[in-house]
This record gives sequence, C-alpha cells and structure tokens, in this order.
Amino acid sequence: MNPVHRCSAPRRQGSKLAVGLSVMMLAVTLTACSSTASPTPGTSSSTRSASSKLPIPASAFTDDTGITSKSVTVANISTLTAGLFTGAVVGSEAYADFVNSQGGVNGRKLIINSSSDNFQGAMNKQLTTAAVQSDLATVGGFSLEDSFGGTVLAANPGVPNVAESLDASTNALPNSFSPNPAAGGYYLGPLVYLKKKYPNAVLHTGALIANYGSAETIWSGEKAAMEHLGYDVVYDPTFPTSQTDFTQNVIAMKNAGVKILFIEQMPENYAAGVVKALNQQDFHPVLVVGASTYSQALVPDSGGAAAIDGTYLEQPTALYLGEDAKTVPAVATFLRWVQKASPGFKADYYTLAGWLSTEVFVQALQAAGVHPSRGSVLQALRKITSFSAGYLIGTGNPSAKTPTNCYVMAQIENGQFQRVDDSPMNGPTHGFRCDQPYFYPPS
Repeated sequence: MNPVHRCSAPRRQGSKLAVGLSVMMLAVTLTACSSTASPTPGTSSSTRSASSKLPIPASAFTDDTGITSKSVTVANISTLTAGLFTGAVVGSEAYADFVNSQGGVNGRKLIINSSSDNFQGAMNKQLTTAAVQSDLATVGGFSLEDSFGGTVLAANPGVPNVAESLDASTNALPNSFSPNPAAGGYYLGPLVYLKKKYPNAVLHTGALIANYGSAETIWSGEKAAMEHLGYDVVYDPTFPTSQTDFTQNVIAMKNAGVKILFIEQMPENYAAGVVKALNQQDFHPVLVVGASTYSQALVPDSGGAAAIDGTYLEQPTALYLGEDAKTVPAVATFLRWVQKASPGFKADYYTLAGWLSTEVFVQALQAAGVHPSRGSVLQALRKITSFSAGYLIGTGNPSAKTPTNCYVMAQIENGQFQRVDDSPMNGPTHGFRCDQPYFYPPS
C-alpha cells in the first residue's frame, strides 16, 4: 500500500476542519436518489444526465497517460489533514489490493497515487493538474476543496474522474462519475416509513443544521421533501460548527413541542452531543440518524446503550461496519481488505466511498480491454448504468448520475445497530427497501 500522508493541522484551521466535517457528513447523508423511479417536481433524470451525452474528445482515445505494460496509476486527492478523510485513501487502496491479489486488471497492477491537498484549494488544483499529466484518472478522492480541482477537470474533459465529488459543478462534468451521485433533493422512502410509524410526531418535526451555506442548501432539499409528504417542521435552526453543547437547542425544541428529531445530517461527534443534552433534559423525541452518524463510536460517545437505544438509522448502504457481514458477502470482503490495507483502521463512510469509487473505475478499466486509454475508459464508464458493488449500496446508475432510491432502516437495540422491517436478503431488492421515489424540489 502506498503511504498515506497524514498532515498536522495548524491551529488556524480548526474551525475550517469542523466546517468541513459537518458539510461533508451532510453531503454523505443526503445523496440518495433513484434511477428507476419517475421524478416528482423538479429536474428530470434526462436533464441531469444530459452532460454524459457530450462527445468524448477524440484525443482521449490515444491518451494512455498513467498506463504501462504492467501497471495503471490513478490519483486519489483527498484532505488528509488531521486524518479527516483518510478513509477515502484507505478504501481506494484496499480495493486496489483486492484486485491486484487476483492478477490486477487485464494483467496490469492498479497503483493508487495518494496525496493530501492539506485543506487548501490551491493545493487541490495543483495536485489535480499533476494528475492530469501523470495519472490515467482521479479516483476515490474526498475533499471539500474539490471545486478547485474541478476547474482543471473541466478544462480536460478527456480525463476520467470517479469519486463522490462534493462540488456540484464538478459532479456535473461529463467526465465525472460517482457510485452515489448528489441530486439536490431527498429520497422519500425513509420519510414515508417514519410518517407511517409516527403520523402524529411528524406534525412536530425538528432538525439541527450546520450554519454553513452548503449544509443549509442540502437541508432545504430534505425539508421540501418532508413538507411534500405533510411533515410540519416546527424547529430547524442552524448552529455554528464550533458548537459542542446543545443544551439550549434541546430546551428550545422541547418548548416548541418537537416530537421527532432528525440529526441524520450530523457527524457522529455532534450527534453524540445532542443525545447527551436530550438525556440531561429528560427529553425523548423519536430520534433519527443517518449515514453520517453511523459509527462504532456513536453509542459509547453518547453515554452507552441506555442513552441512545431506540434511535432510528436510515441510509442507502448496507450495514457495512460488520452487522451485515454474514448476510452480505461484499461487506465481509470490504472489511477484510481494509484491514489488510491498513491494520487496525476503523472503517467509516469515506472508506466505503473510496472502495466503491475504485470499484466503479475498475469495472470500466476492465471493459476498456487490453489496450485501454482515457477515452475507452470514459466510454466504458458511460455504459455503467447499474451498480451496487455486491449490494454494499442500493443499485444506482453512475452513467446517468442518479443514485439509488433504496435504503435500509435500522434501530439501535442494546447498543447495536439492527435492521428493522427489512426486505429479505434473497429477495429482488437484496435486503434494501425500494418502495418510494426520489423527490426533486421545484426549480
């Protein structure tokens, strides 16, 4: 495995790191949509996929940058400052190790050239420029500064970018592909599920939103989906990303009559602080967390099982921390190779995203044949219209930039995440619930 360059964050970056973590987690939580369901109000899937119909530059089909007779090198550009998105590199490295153990891709070893942008936009742009010159593609990176690299990718449309790009413009590029693309709205399945369970509680809905432009924009999509279903949001203030004590928020939401509280857009450390404040005030609304909060640290950091049991989890992925390892073979494979790549590392969503992005890229590289080029890889990426990574994630469509509308519901019971009301693993949806479309907010 190539070394992961971990950088110490200067003190002046503390608030920026907090902002980055909050917004990244928000992006992770809210990027689920459907490639099969009929759109409700807003942008159609055909509009969102229009960029993929732009012609691939002819020069890309003779461009074999990063390819030798024995190897293919790709760049992973992530923010590794203070270990923030280290998982993205670990996940990409782990999938490369897995593929290389089977002989590589068409006889070539896959090499991940990892680097940190140090949470600097100029550095992200510089590293992306270097990748264009030396690597076949950019794969599996995670950075809140990816808009800077996105300008380089836009100027080089023959260079594949396979990652969960957080910048909307970068995500929309015809040479960008993601296993879980952003869509700007919200998938309705979990919201419908909770409304049926708690029809009165959703008339008194609360949420907490990071005081950051992107976070507020993402929340507006979810809130629009809630209101479309008849939810009444009575409390949804923003909070500064430096906040650690949520006591006053809990008191305010208690006074506002909140009966169901959504903190699925919060990272684990923020969510644990909310749970502590809820218990201190003896206030117990229905609590909902999401992919950003799904962590081995959530229960202990919240004060133990008694403090958080009964909390719901909704996310578009399998329970990849281990709960599904016996029933979803891809989960066991993922965790095994993560430990081979980085012994002792605790997988998180970034790790899964790095793994999934690299798997999408490898699928395209394999299809590109024994004499691949940037152009043939892009051509193959455009043909990946169904992707689930062995049901690690609900089936989506990377080519059309439309993620899955499928989801998993779980609850914390005795301090453990356990599926509830799930579909059978041997059924047509392979353990996912796929009963509702994605909501596109009106333009």
